[in-house]
Amino acid sequence: MNSTFEQAPQRLARIGGVLYLAIIVLGLFGEAFVRGTLVVSGDASATANAIAAGESLWRAGIAGDLLMQVLDLPVIVVLYLLLRPVSESLALLATFLNLIQTAVLAANKLNLLTPVLLLGNASGLDAFAPEQLHALSYLAIEAHGYGFGTGLIFFGFACLFRGYLIFKSGYFPRVFGLLMALAGLCYLVNSFALLLAPALASALFPFVLLPAFVGELGFALWLVFKGVDIEQWTRCSTAAIQVKSPA
Repeated sequence: MNSTFEQAPQRLARIGGVLYLAIIVLGLFGEAFVRGTLVVSGDASATANAIAAGESLWRAGIAGDLLMQVLDLPVIVVLYLLLRPVSESLALLATFLNLIQTAVLAANKLNLLTPVLLLGNASGLDAFAPEQLHALSYLAIEAHGYGFGTGLIFFGFACLFRGYLIFKSGYFPRVFGLLMALAGLCYLVNSFALLLAPALASALFPFVLLPAFVGELGFALWLVFKGVDIEQWTRCSTAAIQVKSPA
């Protein structure tokens, strides 16, 4: 077997794992460190004052989130290439779903820029009282939360399909397939609860997403340090090629 062919999946796994870990770190930075620090739940004025005092941190959080969406793209490609031998159609479907999620989340960052504009003495805002600007800023942050939940619906389904592919692959431990599918289910429960029963979503968050964090982090670490089972990968890839080749 050609050594380049044998090394290709391992190289892809390492690259994908490192980028996946970077995405997780950036996500934690934006959600926990930035918004978790500056957003005061239920208090628009306190939130506005915190953002105004920590504008650089707020902007860094937005930049980190956008970088996370950029890194999403190579990870999506890597996962498609790694899982394609199991089922090209399902791997492609998961890819399209993930791309929609990335597009939604990237556009959703405009909501986080709105407080910066409203609180930054932009021209044309003199007609609004400070309390009104604070309320509008907080509304934009709330809208970002719903946009985030909407994007995760697509990612949740992508995780379900990838979980199945990982489980069936034979070159990844089956436990990661189960964990990834569980992550997808958790994302879907969280997002649909946010849209249909906000009170329930508040009670479930953030605990409902802990299995997703464990599953994605564990899989990313496995990609970095273990990669794929080359023997099983070769067998699966060869079988996929034979199926596609004419008799």
